[in-house]
Amino acid sequence: MLKPGEQAPLFRADSTQGTIDLTNLLGQKPIVLIFYPMDETPGCTKQLCAVRDSESEYAERGAAVLGVNSASKDSHEKFAAKQGYRFPLVVDEGGSIRRLYGVGKSLGFLTQQRTVFVIDLEGRIAFAEKGLPSTEAILAAIDSLLQKKPE
Repeated sequence: MLKPGEQAPLFRADSTQGTIDLTNLLGQKPIVLIFYPMDETPGCTKQLCAVRDSESEYAERGAAVLGVNSASKDSHEKFAAKQGYRFPLVVDEGGSIRRLYGVGKSLGFLTQQRTVFVIDLEGRIAFAEKGLPSTEAILAAIDSLLQKKPE
């Protein structure tokens, strides 16, 4: 798993909101990458609903939030529509993005591990945590890097 201070790998992938090219977001805004195991499961729904419910707080900070897992675009679109997610769910069929970020698989083979990264304006990992970091912890990481932002 990538650690704070390391360069965030770039990727281009399809999502529920069209093609996401990380190159176009870097330097523009903080980026929150949420690697979650599966669409439509209780834990993942809870995790992403917490993001949805805090959308205004992420928006106040100008942060781009991207959910990432290996499900198809169709699965992501159904999940996003059902739950009212207005942030993109990125298609990582084959797990190439997961591997770039060093996100392992739960139980070694079933699903990807739940991991959250915050990428700063220079394209470096500012926050990396496995599991379910709280919204407050993620927002605090964003606030910390925004305070370092040159005026």
